[in-house]
Amino acid sequence: MKPIEFKETGASCCTPKGAGGAETMPAASVVQADAPVQQHAHLPVAIIGAGPIGLAAAAQLAERGQSFVLFEAGDAVGHHIRQWGHVQLFSTWQYNVDQAAARLLRQHGWEAPKSDELPLGRELVEQYLEPLAQVPPLKPHIRLNTKVVSLSRRATDKMKSAGREAFPFVLYVEQDGVTSRVEARAVIDASGTWGQPNPLQADGVWTREERSWADQVTYGIPDISGEQKSRYAGKRVAVIGSGHSAINTLLDLATLKAEVPATELIWILRKRTVEEAYGGEGDDQLEARGALGSRIHQLMDAGQITAVTPFRVEQVSGQGGKLQLLGTGADGTMVIDRLDEIIVNTGSRPDYSFLSEIRLNIDPATESVEALAPLIDPNEHSCGTVRPHGERELRHGDPYFYTAGMKSYGRAPTFLMATGYEQVRSIAAYLAGDLEAAQKVELVLPETGVCSVPRASSDPEDACTAPKPESGCCG
Repeated sequence: MKPIEFKETGASCCTPKGAGGAETMPAASVVQADAPVQQHAHLPVAIIGAGPIGLAAAAQLAERGQSFVLFEAGDAVGHHIRQWGHVQLFSTWQYNVDQAAARLLRQHGWEAPKSDELPLGRELVEQYLEPLAQVPPLKPHIRLNTKVVSLSRRATDKMKSAGREAFPFVLYVEQDGVTSRVEARAVIDASGTWGQPNPLQADGVWTREERSWADQVTYGIPDISGEQKSRYAGKRVAVIGSGHSAINTLLDLATLKAEVPATELIWILRKRTVEEAYGGEGDDQLEARGALGSRIHQLMDAGQITAVTPFRVEQVSGQGGKLQLLGTGADGTMVIDRLDEIIVNTGSRPDYSFLSEIRLNIDPATESVEALAPLIDPNEHSCGTVRPHGERELRHGDPYFYTAGMKSYGRAPTFLMATGYEQVRSIAAYLAGDLEAAQKVELVLPETGVCSVPRASSDPEDACTAPKPESGCCG
């Protein structure tokens, strides 16, 4: 495994000199030890986020006898997943359950789902996350409705380097309008990115103009076959994006169009050709994931969806209840108008605002952990080709602070749940002093394709009319 590299600041007129005039290491360089420092062993490890990865981190720490406290801003575990509970994962249960969590659950009478079945988001919550949060080793240490609003080192701001590692972390948390401080010896930020969608504009900038159309612009994967069916039936709908969320949204809309033919579907992509969005199809090692691209391919061939590509949105405006998108296409400036609804599936981004006092190593392009960026560049890697990685690659400039799970990937869309489980297993092993286990990172992922698939009929004739789909997500 490639060791993490820490950058040293070059010499300058202000660089202090040691004995004999030799230049010394700048004070700002704080390097994490190969073995964890134990002076704060009496303090817990703080985990931010009670999704699959945060709960897996708790299970891994509990199994190793390490104390922890888990903070969840929502009123229940799996808060983000509940927002896409109608969506089906493309990977089976065997990839979606952490092994330490499974061992704890079995000790308390859990009956595991069939390993070869594809769960919905709500099934992942109800059959796995909720039972896991109730096991005695975890339940007393989970604090719901508790938002981490800031994080620092005790009595030490971001500028101070001398003895920095000797101070524990202090988390400022809000619950019921009251702010309190909690100290921790290490922090694992598994808060995800789902709540931070990217805007529809191709330049990635949020504008007041875009926010003003919130009643007709949706972000994420709406429940089109359920409670939001009437909102989109018979409407002219644009879907922006080329990834798994966009494809799932389109498949749900195609099902609605089969029932309400007046529904008009427009797919807006930045890719050169729509074929680039189909993924591995029949060559995908995950059959369900490959089916995602195959079904959207068939719908395009059947003329059920109008694709506009390449198209880069520059402005959204409206008049008389209709929206229009101004942008640049293959032949210059163009307008897509008379839109009733817009669904934006352009990815998400991490929130680092509450970490302003922590020294972060963030890649400037992906906004992922810096050492991880070369492994996950979406221009180079599909979901199955990211090299296994662990604790060492996830380190930041502040020792014993980690981002894990979806947030560790920043804006890169190639994250898989199984990858996050391996990340926190390695981190927990390191914090428990088991360096051999921390460094032995092993993970095998299926190759090729985009990231998720809706439920589909086994009848190939149904593919062109998109039978009732339940969309998928990487989780």
